[in-house]
Amino acid sequence: MILLASKSASRRAMLEAADIAFTAQPADIDERALEASLGEAPAPEIALALAREKALAVSQANPGELVLGSDSLVVCGDMRFDKPADREAAAAHLRFFSGKVMHLHSAAALARGGEVLWSEAAEARLHVAPLSEAFIEAYLAAEWPEVAGCVGVFRIEGRGVQIFEEIAGDYFTILGMPLLKVQAALRSMGVLAR
Repeated sequence: MILLASKSASRRAMLEAADIAFTAQPADIDERALEASLGEAPAPEIALALAREKALAVSQANPGELVLGSDSLVVCGDMRFDKPADREAAAAHLRFFSGKVMHLHSAAALARGGEVLWSEAAEARLHVAPLSEAFIEAYLAAEWPEVAGCVGVFRIEGRGVQIFEEIAGDYFTILGMPLLKVQAALRSMGVLAR
């Protein structure tokens, strides 16, 4: 049994589907303040820092438990994107992504007793199709508010796949956590059977 330091439905669904026993206990950290403190650090470093901080925060409150923290962020052009603040911001994000390559960085960390034992990041490249205003409006009419908690304003397992022309990267990374890397780490720690 591990503790998942996240309230993400997709991360919970991934662990459930993989038959990894867990209990969710979301971390209480100021993600935006941590991002701001990292300034212009590369996206993978920011995703890793957020994943580590989430794992550390929950592990300090539960010292004997193995805690999994995870985070994702999107870079498109020279801009870094977080979850949209509202539907108007979501539409603005989609307009910006239109016809460009979105780089999605997902990271995970395992901690116990206030110490990070393992962390790793992965990247997926998602080529966004040209999106018309009519498409963006219809898409958000169908997907909002469900995509409010999604950093790229999409759920790849649903209608969100329609916004892409080509995808390069691991499916689980796109869902928001590099699950294959997490499983390998859990195996090496003896938490999962080999």
